[in-house]
Amino acid sequence: MRLLNRGATPPLACAALMAVAAIGFGRPTARAANAAPVTYTHDIAPILFANCVSCHRPGQVAPFTLTSYGDAKKRAAQIALLTEKRTMPPWKLDSHGEFLNERKLTAQQIGLLKSWAAAGAPQGDPRLTPTPPTFATGWALGEPDLLLQPAAPYSVAAEGRDLYRCFVVPANVAQDRFVSAIDVRPGNRLVVHHVIAYLDTSGRARKLAAGDPNQSYTTGGGIGFTPSGMLGGWAPGAMPFRLPENTGMLLPKGADVVIEVHYHRDGKPETDRTQVAVYFSRGAVDKHLFLFPLLNMGLRLPAGDADHVVRVSQPVPFGATLLTIFPHMHLLGRTMKVVATLPGGEKRQLVSVPDWDFNWQGFYRYRDPVRLPAGSRIDLEAHYDNSANNPRNPNTPPKDVRWGEQTTDEMCLAFVGFTLDAEHLLSGAAKPASLSAEK
Repeated sequence: MRLLNRGATPPLACAALMAVAAIGFGRPTARAANAAPVTYTHDIAPILFANCVSCHRPGQVAPFTLTSYGDAKKRAAQIALLTEKRTMPPWKLDSHGEFLNERKLTAQQIGLLKSWAAAGAPQGDPRLTPTPPTFATGWALGEPDLLLQPAAPYSVAAEGRDLYRCFVVPANVAQDRFVSAIDVRPGNRLVVHHVIAYLDTSGRARKLAAGDPNQSYTTGGGIGFTPSGMLGGWAPGAMPFRLPENTGMLLPKGADVVIEVHYHRDGKPETDRTQVAVYFSRGAVDKHLFLFPLLNMGLRLPAGDADHVVRVSQPVPFGATLLTIFPHMHLLGRTMKVVATLPGGEKRQLVSVPDWDFNWQGFYRYRDPVRLPAGSRIDLEAHYDNSANNPRNPNTPPKDVRWGEQTTDEMCLAFVGFTLDAEHLLSGAAKPASLSAEK
């Protein structure tokens, strides 16, 4: 199973899957009908500082900065156009406050940006410009408790199919530890497509990598073993977040972390040494976070079908509380919706992506955890366009497409991150014996 796929970085890219929390700046933007003209200092800087500069600043994923009046003025028309189209900020979900850090502008804010550009992007009184936000230097969550990286840099050939390389890195923890968050620093953003961190307690990954100078290997598909757990993943624009204080992902004593890197070749030889930062839980942990994939690996998208529907249904045998969700498709995906039906028949939308964008996807954390009683059911419905009219279709003419690892293959997948209501580690109440480990 593959997580995130990058493709080309979109223009005016802002914070992605797992973004820095939006911060409020400046004064209210509401104005009376006879108010003064819209200006950068009074109206526009607060919007950009709160929603854009987390990525539109030096050294980040966006292709230009928006930290000053000069930056914003020369991009005013582009900003107005892309925000009116809701291409930016990049928030692809149909949501209304259900998730933390939703990157959505109000209609009023979009109107202000449009009016400002139409008026020639006036600055206003520069002395009233609000102070730009500050960001942590180095790792976004501070210095990690554990830093993992391959034994040596890895050489990526110029040409060929997409490559999934698995780097085996011993965690060297002397006792079981709980992890609150991970962060990923790709060694070469030109070719690193996405990263997933798996756990192995079987020793199988070490055997697969035996004899390789950087303790890595490639398989014909998948990672070559059944993982004992998973710490999460990364894609361009994604920002890390910590789990609730009483919740953690288990990093077992003696485990290896298998850092799977998806490389998308760029036409010239490259090298990469991607790092994974691990942050341990700060306090006592009462709940494991489990990750379960809703998936349909049997999908087949017929050539020419402009609206092919793929479904997944999963009963919920134990009382569970959902904390995160991650929808995933490739280039042919158009929409995805995941809905929970409670035992009494009530339906609860878990996530809806009305206009799927291959370049912007990630883990989303619920603002209020979603309680699903035993006997609930989760249903996923995804729509795909495998016709010649889909500009993102990688095949000309279209051809039948099935589940696969390449970007030009397809997937139908949603990871749900949940805790078990009956499990309380601090009081010794264990998870149900029939529940398997993290998938």
